[in-house]
Amino acid sequence: MEHQSFDYIIVGGGSSGSVLANRLSENPQNSVCLLEAGPRDWSPWIHLPIGYAKTMWDPRFNWKFETEPEPAMNDRPIYWPRGKTLGGSSSINGLIFIRGQKEDYDGWRNLGNPGWGWDDVLPYFKKAEGNDRLGEPLHSKTGPLKASSIPKKHALVEAFIKTANALGVPKTEDFNNLTQEGVGYFQLSTHKGLRCSAAVAYLKPAKQRSNLTILTNSQVSKVIFENKKAFGVEFIQQGIKKTIRSNKEVILSAGAIQSPQILQLSGVGPAKLLQEFNIPVVHDLPGVGENLQDHLQFRLIYELNQPISTNIQLSSWFGKLKMGLEWLLLRGGPLSIGINQGGLFTRVMKDSKTPDIQFHMATLSADMAGGKVHPFSGFTMSVCQLRPESRGYVRIQSADPLSPPKIVANYLATQLDRDTSVAAVNFARKITQTEPMRFLVTREVKPNNPQSDEEVLEFCRNTGATIFHPTSTCQMGPDSNPMAVLDSSLRVRGVEGLRVVDCSAMPTVPSGNTNWPAVMLAERAADLILGRI
Repeated sequence: MEHQSFDYIIVGGGSSGSVLANRLSENPQNSVCLLEAGPRDWSPWIHLPIGYAKTMWDPRFNWKFETEPEPAMNDRPIYWPRGKTLGGSSSINGLIFIRGQKEDYDGWRNLGNPGWGWDDVLPYFKKAEGNDRLGEPLHSKTGPLKASSIPKKHALVEAFIKTANALGVPKTEDFNNLTQEGVGYFQLSTHKGLRCSAAVAYLKPAKQRSNLTILTNSQVSKVIFENKKAFGVEFIQQGIKKTIRSNKEVILSAGAIQSPQILQLSGVGPAKLLQEFNIPVVHDLPGVGENLQDHLQFRLIYELNQPISTNIQLSSWFGKLKMGLEWLLLRGGPLSIGINQGGLFTRVMKDSKTPDIQFHMATLSADMAGGKVHPFSGFTMSVCQLRPESRGYVRIQSADPLSPPKIVANYLATQLDRDTSVAAVNFARKITQTEPMRFLVTREVKPNNPQSDEEVLEFCRNTGATIFHPTSTCQMGPDSNPMAVLDSSLRVRGVEGLRVVDCSAMPTVPSGNTNWPAVMLAERAADLILGRI
């Protein structure tokens, strides 16, 4: 392997990297090497949709990052799980099929990124999508990444939908149409009762190609440059440092935390930071690691007066057996769905023209995501602000590539973010106080009956957590933006032969879950790299 060369080297076998590995190796003339720091996606808990309650905490498949103590969160560090296996976070995430809003992508274009408006990206969303129910003009049924409808209605979700309707939120059958606002059932990245990760959708059909080499347990330590041209990478495999060369390009798809970390370790980033750790500066690029954005969720928990919660099934051997048999025999039931079934997008701030908050409605409850369920019949409403103003950063704190970077999310740093968060929690509480949900709720467990907006904000500070959507730490942008790391073709500014293709390239976080946008981004990037557009 030492000194072996490939046309394209892809760093990171997650959502974007899996897409690129498939698309770039479709032409047998292109030699492609995909490097993944974690293992293959061998665990059954990865493939069982409800299994992310296990992988959420498993260090074999999860980087288990933590932020620094967050000042506006009462100095709490926040746990940040990130996928560490083939498929990346698509192998451990909540499975939700959401693209974001049309206006998000038109916003990217208007920030000086031609080719990234809604009309430009829609064909790539559709190229990826294999939907079981929705078709043209906005959807496709033939793509590799499956989007499946939840087959069975749930009494609790039905009550949630009817209550939201009573509060003016319309019912929707598709959160991914031109108007996101509505309440209904999510579609999920599952297929025949199993998780459809990016690795399943893109790597599995491509892994036998002779021109695609997939190296797992191989953590890239730096990109190697020669006169500002990337010509290979150094990586660590079983404790041994190795290098491979690229004939055409190196592509970082290591995610919003580790792509900027690798750039900084390689000498591309803020010169002052690099000099602090005696890293030779290849190119002074101040935006690397800055502009970090994330969705901050607040989890409200309620006890029900009827045994309709998944808690009941998970709390008894009989219930678990029934769930297991339902999955084994029919590939159905709770094990085939995951945790969150109901979704809602709406506006709570008077100046918002499109939805500014999102709900994930789970038919079970636990003290923390992936934790042990409560002994009572309960449910969870998670609500988050869709377009936060707060900006954080990712910066190396050592020249050691195996040392995690410093992560500062800077949650709730602006008044708009605080006001929107309070309004979101108040709207969620209003749902439980309105018929028909009011008839089902016995007790508010979290928050504990706050009496003012100040107390609601304190609840947000004390309990808020990531909903796992970090983006924008290597943002694309025009020459006029001094913090732009990439151009609109995702090429790293100031050097040659190097791109970043993952959520870190997004100039702003999309209004919703980020997995499908990461796949779309890589689908379009493949055409850019191959010179098709």
